[in-house]
Amino acid sequence: MAVTDKQYLNPEKWVSLYADYLFNYAIGRINDRDLAKDLVQDTFFSALKAKDNFKGESTERTWLIAILKRKIVDYYRKINSTKGKAEVRMNFYADGEHEGDWLEERAPTEWSGEIEKRIENEELAIVLEKCIGNLPEKYAVVFRMKTIHHIETEEICKELDITASNLWVIIHRARTQLRKCMEENWFKN
Repeated sequence: MAVTDKQYLNPEKWVSLYADYLFNYAIGRINDRDLAKDLVQDTFFSALKAKDNFKGESTERTWLIAILKRKIVDYYRKINSTKGKAEVRMNFYADGEHEGDWLEERAPTEWSGEIEKRIENEELAIVLEKCIGNLPEKYAVVFRMKTIHHIETEEICKELDITASNLWVIIHRARTQLRKCMEENWFKN
């Protein structure tokens, strides 16, 4: 049996070593600076309380991220339970043998390459961020995680406790709302 390097905790250095990393991780999933700061603080507090349970099989950072992930999931479960657990299911086609199927011609399509070049423009970035900020919170989080941060569908579903089909409904609705917002606030200027 090979001897492995056991990791040890050094709580005195957590803030200086990991606070920025944890904050950036949280803000990418929450998009609320104050809430992200609170979740990082809660992570450090929970880690201190659970430090005796640390087995040294992972790095401190990995262990802290795992705790933060649970905090984020708990946050979304809490807001989802206050809004009601019932998710709105939507049929994209409600006619005959194709009932419930996705209509490709109604699905939002990718923007052309010309538009992608314009995204580098600061004004467009500001308008896009404003439009994302106008989305319902869950839509914005899912959109950011999937489209901006390129997180895998399975990881998003696990982290937010949603199904893959629900994720794609949210992505579709977010894109549709973003397209409308961008058309009204950018492309008509």
